[in-house]
This record gives sequence, structure tokens and C-alpha cells, in this order.
Amino acid sequence: MPADPARRCAVLGSPIAHSLSPVIHRAAYRELELDWQYTSHEVDEDGLAGFVAGLDGSWRGLSLTMPLKRVVFDVADEVTELARTVGAANTLIRADDGRLSAENTDVPGLVGALQERGVTSPSTVCVWGGGATAASVLAAVAQMRAAEVHVHARSAERSRPARSVGDSFGLRAEHARWEIMPGCGAADLTVNTAPAGALDPLAEALAVRAADRCLFDVIYDPWPTVLAAHWAKAGGPVVSGLDLLVHQALGQIELMTGQSVPVAVLRDAAEQALAARTAR
Repeated sequence: MPADPARRCAVLGSPIAHSLSPVIHRAAYRELELDWQYTSHEVDEDGLAGFVAGLDGSWRGLSLTMPLKRVVFDVADEVTELARTVGAANTLIRADDGRLSAENTDVPGLVGALQERGVTSPSTVCVWGGGATAASVLAAVAQMRAAEVHVHARSAERSRPARSVGDSFGLRAEHARWEIMPGCGAADLTVNTAPAGALDPLAEALAVRAADRCLFDVIYDPWPTVLAAHWAKAGGPVVSGLDLLVHQALGQIELMTGQSVPVAVLRDAAEQALAARTAR
């Protein structure tokens, strides 16, 4: 797609001030020599329809954070099969004719982040947390042909929506209690989708014998998490939420611009911005 100074994109959500998406997407535009704009807007569930209704022909796409990943279905003209199955879309693409397509780049972003670190076909996966991010994780590891998955949540009811997504992809995931089970030590991939601090009491024990096992901790600020620090100390590879952030953005940029950029360009921009934020 040729450079077009009139093109606009943005990230929407609530809260939104913390988002690194503007930094990441603007870095991509510089790399691609596109004179595009990328802004951020505080928009909640009640405000999404009005914001979308005001988009004119200069707009190309929107990145969506919480709490908009489900309500976006109400304003989209088309929804991809992946987004519909997972039950969440993080991207809204505006075609030249004005039609809006809801897409999901979180799942391929998860796959890409893991593959970059050498995780291509995890056999046993241990997932902590049973919310929307866990659902995307199950979709991703299903595509990677995981053989055995257990989802730790406070109750089977809490993990059921995520496990149902796994079922939709042909992956049967078992519920596990919020404690370290024998199978945790055998998992070649452990994924933490729980809120910050939730796994701290179990972190040291969970990281025992982690040298040959990978941790994917979806948190990136503050970093490292207690779990990530213990895991790295044990010699195990760690994938962070920042890796996911740049890989899902990579998919968004390709959808919005029709062009690709090296993932290192996005990661460098995100790491510099995060370091500057931490130093304040």
C-alpha cells in the first residue's frame, strides 16, 4: 500500500494512558516511511459505537484493548472465524467502502511469540488463570498441537469459558485446582495469565526444575514478575507479555498497512518506552 498522509489509526480502551501501542505502531510507520497518524483514545463499552460512527475515509484501523474486545462484535460488519470462536477481537479494520471487519491478532501473536523463542509444539501445557487471555492461550496451543493442557482456576466454573474455547479447536483442557499439581513439573510450557501478584506465593516452588521448561508470563509491567525472576534464576527460558504485545501488533500493522516490519523494530521501541517509563 503506498504512503498516504491522510491515513489514521488508533488504539481504544479504558484505561488507555498506559498503552504502548502508539509507540509501537509509530515505530512501524517510520520503518515503512508512512506518513500515518496513530493516536490513543479513552473509550469504554458505551462509547465504542459512537466513536466508530464518527470514522471517516481517512481511518484505516483500530487496535482494541479491554473492555472492548467483545462489544466490538456489535459494531462490526464482518467477524473472522478466529475472532468469533475465541469470543474476542482486538482489531477493527475499515475497508475503503466503509465496511468494518473484526479481527483477532492475539492468538497468532501468542503463537509467534512462542515460536520466536523456540517453542513450536509443546506437549504438556500448564495454564494459570481462566479468563479471556487464557482462552486465547488455549486457541494458540491448540494450533500448535499441544497434547495435554490443564487450566488452574479458583473453580471449575471460572475456567469453563476458556476450556470451551479449547474444545472449539479440538483441544480438551482439564480444570486444575489453584495449587501446584504433579503435572505442573512435567509441563514443557507454563503460561501465567493471572493478575499481577496472584502467583507470587507459588512462584519459587513452581520454578523448580525449570531449566528445560518455558514460561510465558503475559504481564510486562512491572517486569520481571516474581515468577519470571524465579524461573530465570532456575535457568529456564522466559517469554514476556511484551513479546506478545509486539507480535500481536505485528499482525495489526500488516492488516492496516498491507506491509510487514521486522519484529525487532517494534520490540526495541516498546522496550525503550517501557524503560523510560520505569525510570521516572
